[in-house]
Amino acid sequence: MATDYTDIGIIGAGNMATAIVSGIIRGGGIPEHIHIFDIDGEKMNALSQRTGANIAKSNQEVVKRSNIIILAVKPQVYADLLGKLKDDITKDHIVVSIAAGISTQYIKNRLRIGNSARIVRIMPNMPALIGKGVIAVCDDSSAKQSDIETVTELFSHLGSIELVSEEDMNVITAISGSGPAYAFMFLEALADAAVMMGLSRDQAYRIAANMLIGAASMYKDTKLHPGELKDMVCSPAGTTIGAVYALEQKGFRGAIMSAVKECAKRGEQLSK
Repeated sequence: MATDYTDIGIIGAGNMATAIVSGIIRGGGIPEHIHIFDIDGEKMNALSQRTGANIAKSNQEVVKRSNIIILAVKPQVYADLLGKLKDDITKDHIVVSIAAGISTQYIKNRLRIGNSARIVRIMPNMPALIGKGVIAVCDDSSAKQSDIETVTELFSHLGSIELVSEEDMNVITAISGSGPAYAFMFLEALADAAVMMGLSRDQAYRIAANMLIGAASMYKDTKLHPGELKDMVCSPAGTTIGAVYALEQKGFRGAIMSAVKECAKRGEQLSK
């Protein structure tokens, strides 16, 4: 990898930490230069066995061993974690936050070095586990451009990178970070309907999943407006327009918009 750093530390060993470690190694990172710690020893050991990453004895040891520190823990843990690390994180560290609702300033306010801290905030999503994620990276004045470039390269092997301003991160979280949950619910609902009408479960999931992949790929390839693509499927007095009518009667689009709005609102609450 071309990025100029020596060691990477990851605090946390959940699904996203697993995706990050796997992506770094996929991009050429050396497992011996990746240091992990989690209070859940079982998860930590499993991640180490899967990837070859080093197990540290504590969060403080992760920080001392590493140039880049990735905080892969839940937002609710940040206050306590930063309180314990406030004297260990220095101006030589790049700190990467992946938590919804936690601003760069929130982190700086809890570190001894304050505004001198080098914080890069990102929002990956679950498909990063298979290298198909969307990784939003804050591109603003809170971090050095070189730090942003380092983090962007580091995470580029987890999926596509989107540079965004921090003020948009709660919206990004609502459509990308949380979006896979909505997609999985839609996939499950399609399959359940098919099973209800006699299709096997395996075939229902397979067909529905491939349909979603194809539809998304068609939009990306053609760049046509989603409404235009929808119209291309809807024949006059046909089956699809009948289905669209039923969805609109149930508030399909309104429900999705409400979900995104509520998710973004929750992100704002977490930041306080």
